Amino acid sequence: MDAKIEKLRDWGCNVNDAMERMLDDEEFYIECLETVAEDENYALLKKALDSHDASRAFDCAHTLKGVLANVGLTPMYDKIVEIVEPLRRKSDEDLSGKYAELMGTA
Repeated sequence: MDAKIEKLRDWGCNVNDAMERMLDDEEFYIECLETVAEDENYALLKKALDSHDASRAFDCAHTLKGVLANVGLTPMYDKIVEIVEPLRRKSDEDLSGKYAELMGTA
């Protein structure tokens, strides 16, 4: 088992379900994780939040929610849900702190 995968498990990620979706191909799973890390929606979400474009922010956050769920990054998934739901309700809540938590900069 790859050490990265073990670290993800220790972090609280749902690696087992994600690996099942990846047909238990560890190399493919790691490649998917790398792709997720480079997803442009993180930057687009920040830009949309900074410009108070709730509709665009929702689209970016909702996309990330699906991506994070698919690869089993549960801690990040839990944070993105805290961003998606207020945006879904069209709340004008300042979500910059939640975004910082998502990105690990809070």
